[in-house]
Amino acid sequence: MIRSRPVRLAVVLLASALVLPAVPAVASREVKLEILSGRPSSVTGGDALVHVVVPAGDDDRARVTLNGKDVSSVFVADGDGLTGLVEGLRPGANVLRAETGNRRTTLDVRNYPRQGPVFSGPHEQPFVCETAAFAIPVIGGTLGAPLDKDCTVAPRVDYFYRTTAGQWAPWPAGTTSYPADLATTDAGDPFIVRMETGSANRAVVQTTMLHDPLHEAAPTPARRSSSWNGRAIFTLGGGCAGGWYRSGATTGGVTDPFLLRRGYALMSSSLNVFGQNCNDLTAAESAMMTKELFVEHYGRPEYTVGFGCSGGSYQAHQITDNYPGMFDGIVVGCSFPEVGFGTISFISDSWLLDSYFNRSSLVWTQEQKRQVAGFATYATLPSMAVSANRIDPRRNCDIVPAAHRYDPAANPRGVRCDVFDHAINVYGADPVTGFVRRPLDNVGVQYGLGVLKSGVITPSQFLDLNEHIGGFDADANLVPARTVADPQAVRTAYRTGRLTSGGGGLKEVPIIDYRAYFDTQSYGDIHVRYHTFSMRARLEKANGTAANQVSLLEDAKYGLFSTDSPLLQHAVDSMDRWLTVLDADGTSRPRIDKIVAAKPDELVEGCRGPSEFIAQPLNRDPASQCEQLFPSASFPREVAGAGVAADVIKCKLRAPVRSEYPGFTDAQWMRLRTIFRGGVCDWSKPGVGQQPLAGTWLSLPS
Repeated sequence: MIRSRPVRLAVVLLASALVLPAVPAVASREVKLEILSGRPSSVTGGDALVHVVVPAGDDDRARVTLNGKDVSSVFVADGDGLTGLVEGLRPGANVLRAETGNRRTTLDVRNYPRQGPVFSGPHEQPFVCETAAFAIPVIGGTLGAPLDKDCTVAPRVDYFYRTTAGQWAPWPAGTTSYPADLATTDAGDPFIVRMETGSANRAVVQTTMLHDPLHEAAPTPARRSSSWNGRAIFTLGGGCAGGWYRSGATTGGVTDPFLLRRGYALMSSSLNVFGQNCNDLTAAESAMMTKELFVEHYGRPEYTVGFGCSGGSYQAHQITDNYPGMFDGIVVGCSFPEVGFGTISFISDSWLLDSYFNRSSLVWTQEQKRQVAGFATYATLPSMAVSANRIDPRRNCDIVPAAHRYDPAANPRGVRCDVFDHAINVYGADPVTGFVRRPLDNVGVQYGLGVLKSGVITPSQFLDLNEHIGGFDADANLVPARTVADPQAVRTAYRTGRLTSGGGGLKEVPIIDYRAYFDTQSYGDIHVRYHTFSMRARLEKANGTAANQVSLLEDAKYGLFSTDSPLLQHAVDSMDRWLTVLDADGTSRPRIDKIVAAKPDELVEGCRGPSEFIAQPLNRDPASQCEQLFPSASFPREVAGAGVAADVIKCKLRAPVRSEYPGFTDAQWMRLRTIFRGGVCDWSKPGVGQQPLAGTWLSLPS
């Protein structure tokens, strides 16, 4: 039954003034200015939600100016000072000033266009607006043609509700009473959702939250929806191939019934779907601007959780590490550390291996091929070879008009559609070719070394494989020579966080890694389990611990990442409790100690077996029940001797040692030395150019 609303209304309206912004407690009552909607250095759209701390009793005497113009009238008391949406910021530098009596302060604010860019570098061109194909969730229809070249759409607000049959339905226009089939939320409120659609950074932005339009006025920062639990989840969409030169026709999803039923606000943008924008820099920028719009319209959440699978996990890891503060915690599924290395390295190696096996004159059994690749099933190898086409500048380019596409003969200066050229802003262009500087390398890699040592393959097979595996040229053509990375691109990848360090913002937040086990799918799925261990190993290398990461594992019953899964629901609920307790910890102890202490007792690492949850560390121990149920398998570079962190882009080389190749004849030893004339990978040392993250919130020139 829906609870009576009129009785609650007076209490709700009174409370709303008390919970306005989630602002930190202030020990001093000196005048202070804070941008609630973002960072002062990266405001967009000409407005910002501003909070002013003033001495007790001086609320009505405070004066706030923007570039000398009085804007005090937009501020209202919030119980801890004043909050207001300040508009009219000019492009570039601005100065906010607050004063009361003889106390005053200023804050420098830099404003950027709503369409961007802010820190991701020049916008890519061409850029196809897909708003006419953007289907409006639940309501139906599309957003129609864009208003301008930046894919701007007319802002709109829609309402829909959850039926007692478990379906979404549009809110009846003009209704003054609840529909007979209206369901209720977990808190007993009417399950009615407000969805707002707008634009930022050339993307479509959508937000949703519970709100009852029959009994409450439209929510604002000063008047929150009583059904919102004060928390927000940022949904991050997956994919990668074809994710360039487009605005996108969907977001990461803002209609999840479980999350909304729990009371969360949801937000996402079309450039936070990696299948539409396979670029973590633009994704981070779009996330910043999406959250900024949300806060300006509804107030700052108590916390925001990054939530996504596959390409969504790329975003969650990299945005959190490189642009800390956007997400206070992350729940990731079917995870990878990032796209450019954790994913590209193992799928490009798979392409090389699969191609070699298809043309080799030697006899290879399917089991030998599988073990050289390291995967749990052979089918993963040819499947990943196909996935590797995202490094080919001529594939996945349908979004670009044919006349503009790259062709090495007909249009050598055309648009290149691949994951590296899409990131040319950060890597830079090769001065000779004009193509992106590419951080891809396999020099010195001894493919199949581990299974040579275990006797699965013969010395002759090992030598033939490494002699003929080859590499890629700049157009991803298979060539006899190994692939050589651009040294500047390698250094850039480490310094700027294109390879996820784990030592930036990730060390400051709780992480729950949920994985549905897909390693043994008959078609060969890309979402293999070892990637979870890669991220954990990087956290440990960067910070000495991964105690802020908890892994949960189960079978594929609910798909890759569905909130129908009770285990994923448990992850969401646990993250809520984890962040709530963490936020209340006012001690001065190290952040990691606070995170560990705040972790809920009921959040225990382990796997869900056939009949019950098995609580145990997920650490690849072959004797553990979870490892026996869900073997983590391996990947080509690990079989070649690399560590599971998969964080070496280009290995340092050393001379091969004869004693490491027992059973080799003199002729085979000489052949090995000829194949690896420059040396073999020394995985005991950091990679060439490997270095810590240079810093966070790095910005590229526009």
